[in-house]
Amino acid sequence: MVKKVLKNKTPLGSQEVSPPSILVYPAQNGQAPQFLTKEINFSLPSPRSSSLNELNVGSGAETEPEDTLAPIRPQQRSNSFTACSDLGVIDPSLYQENFLDDDLLWPEGHVGRLWFSLRYESGTEKLLVTLVKAKNLPSRTIASINTCDPYVRLQLMPDERRTLQSKQKKKTCNPFFEETFVFQVSTKSFKELILKMTVMDGGRPKARQTLGHILFPLAALPDEENSTEEPHLYKLDLEKDPQEPTSDLGEMLVSLLYNENLHRLTVTVIEARRLKIKGERKQVYVRVTMNLQYRAVKSKRSRWAPATGDGEAAISECFHFRLPATGIPLACVTLHLLQAGAKCSRDKVIGKFVLGSFMFARGKALEHWNAALANPMEQVQQWHALSI
Repeated sequence: MVKKVLKNKTPLGSQEVSPPSILVYPAQNGQAPQFLTKEINFSLPSPRSSSLNELNVGSGAETEPEDTLAPIRPQQRSNSFTACSDLGVIDPSLYQENFLDDDLLWPEGHVGRLWFSLRYESGTEKLLVTLVKAKNLPSRTIASINTCDPYVRLQLMPDERRTLQSKQKKKTCNPFFEETFVFQVSTKSFKELILKMTVMDGGRPKARQTLGHILFPLAALPDEENSTEEPHLYKLDLEKDPQEPTSDLGEMLVSLLYNENLHRLTVTVIEARRLKIKGERKQVYVRVTMNLQYRAVKSKRSRWAPATGDGEAAISECFHFRLPATGIPLACVTLHLLQAGAKCSRDKVIGKFVLGSFMFARGKALEHWNAALANPMEQVQQWHALSI
């Protein structure tokens, strides 16, 4: 019956068509459908020699041809990736360097690491500084992470009159900057300058903190003959600023604010502490003097303020001085703290300090001055030690 059906299905004068592997006949006389299956020959790909040897161990039979190879039982099948040593084997030496990344091995007392690139164009006399990123900056709050709002200040020493500043990143100890800064530097003085990059934690305006700095001598850059057009990449650790010795004469808290619209500098004397006051009259006052090119332009003084037994005095008085933008590099402010003298004697100078540009100040006094002028309309305050 099957042969008769196949003859009827093949039309006359046409090529013989191979029947499908399964034929389904409709139900006849209420019987169930009939199925006709056809056997299909197939062959397995030749396994690897090592796998084939494992399959034939203990069988003692010769290898059959590929088209008649018997199916492999699952319990006897081996993994060719583990059996063959040439394929699928991981070489640990290729990944050892990436695994032992030096970014994960921070030394003790580490305060951060800065990535940057430098390139000097002698034709245009431009120094291009590109800040890339920073890592492992200390958090502002103990036992917490990402409580840091960092930004970077860039200066060329010893000429620190021009200060550039990056954008502030919020709540991160691993910021990405991707900013480029340009300094105009002549070829004659290029090798004598030092690039200083200071990382600051902005936070609140009254809680600015210096995290660390990097000093890079420009003489360390390769010569133009040996250099390429690509910038030179560097990765350096931040150094902590040396702690200035505390003065035996005391300290004074001062705030600076520069209004660039009105060309006005406001100096606010807030308080003094750890003062060593001798004599019966324990009253102090402050005299603030504005100087231009070592010449006193205007001088003002505060009211008398009583000093406590611990040497603290609350002054809380501000002074305004006119300071045009052209006179900023040549200006400085001198603050004297004086104690009231006896009946027939002059007032005694307890100590003083100077706030100004690189021509007049150094250390914290210079940083305070530059911070106030780099952030106009913002009040920047800091403690300063008194000196003779």
